[in-house]
Amino acid sequence: MSPSVLGHLTLGYQPVWNRLRHTVAMMVFIDQPDAVAVDAAHLLAMLDQAWSAQSPTLILCVQPRELLLDLLEHTAPDGPWIAVQEAHLADPLVAEQVHAAHRRGLQLLWRGEPGHRASADTAACFALSVITLNAGEALLGLRASLKKPGENPGDAAAAALDLIRSPVLADQIFEAVPSRILVEHCLDQQAAWGLAGWPVDDVLFSYPQPIQPDRQTIIRLVSLTDADAQLDLIEHTLAEEPVLAYRFLLYANSAALGLRSDVESLRHGLMLLGLSNFRNWLLAQQSHAANDANLHPVRGAMVLRARLTEQLLDAGEEDKLRSEVYLCGLLSQIDLVLGEPLTTVLQRLPVSDRISAAIHARSGPYAPYLEVATALEYPRMNSVPALCEEHGIDLGDVNRVLLRVLAAAQPHAHSTPASRN
Repeated sequence: MSPSVLGHLTLGYQPVWNRLRHTVAMMVFIDQPDAVAVDAAHLLAMLDQAWSAQSPTLILCVQPRELLLDLLEHTAPDGPWIAVQEAHLADPLVAEQVHAAHRRGLQLLWRGEPGHRASADTAACFALSVITLNAGEALLGLRASLKKPGENPGDAAAAALDLIRSPVLADQIFEAVPSRILVEHCLDQQAAWGLAGWPVDDVLFSYPQPIQPDRQTIIRLVSLTDADAQLDLIEHTLAEEPVLAYRFLLYANSAALGLRSDVESLRHGLMLLGLSNFRNWLLAQQSHAANDANLHPVRGAMVLRARLTEQLLDAGEEDKLRSEVYLCGLLSQIDLVLGEPLTTVLQRLPVSDRISAAIHARSGPYAPYLEVATALEYPRMNSVPALCEEHGIDLGDVNRVLLRVLAAAQPHAHSTPASRN
């Protein structure tokens, strides 16, 4: 296998969330920073190596025409799903390959803007449609409708959907949905297949700050401590709930505990306090915990950035360093859920100078990896090659890490669209 395949691609990602607000798929966007031809067979082999039956459904959104044609020709029916941009279908050769791929049983998605649809001669080839909204237009329309007296949120959502001229169907994925009200309209009322991305700012705006920790995570942690689970599993579970992890570090460093040294990591805190004290602390948190599914994607996005930051800086077997890099990625967005400036938030914790420098000043040893992890979030991906060149990071290694982390994200409630004959 050519080691340079991933080194000639720009990749970005966007989770797809289902009605339960669980990750049902990962959209991976593919572009090319140079004109070097990429062998689709090698790319598919790389994806097959990274992905497993336990991974989320993989949806490829391919921009380069030649690579799209190659993937349509070589992808197996049980391989990644491929989204075809509406503009590409104007090319007769692309349309021909779409028909051939459909006949082989490949899962295809049409991707375009509201008010448009696949042409009559190709519509039967697509199992799902990805509707890419104009987020600004939809949000303005939604806010305008909310100001009208006598309208409830459901009417406002319908008015905004009328504005973007797109009825919600069960075989549609909506991308760039701008508001919580539209999220609930699409997923809860109209049973859309999924939402690509999540309107984090608008969702959080509708909640009082700070956001409370997740109740189900607390219950799971109590269960793990009761079962005397391995410390690694307890630490991993705690690390995937950003608010709870932050509060635990605050508690572990509080004057009331009187510990002799600063607690800079979750593992250190767990070891010093012991599982019995940790369990008692969890129970105290449970009474004010949140139980809102709309917050799951917010936490999930924070954890994905943290995992990418951790994996991009290869710490080898050094657990302490790996935990610190993960914490750097997690705390880089903690202000979103706490409703306070990052400077204020981090001043309460004895975080290392390396973490502070990366988050505040974009300097120090962790900063390049945090910058790249952030840029991998679609639609920022086009800046990744320049960041890699600036910081001396291999682009192929970045893409390998991205695929590994996305493949390890835990999917829930897989759905397979019915093929159209």
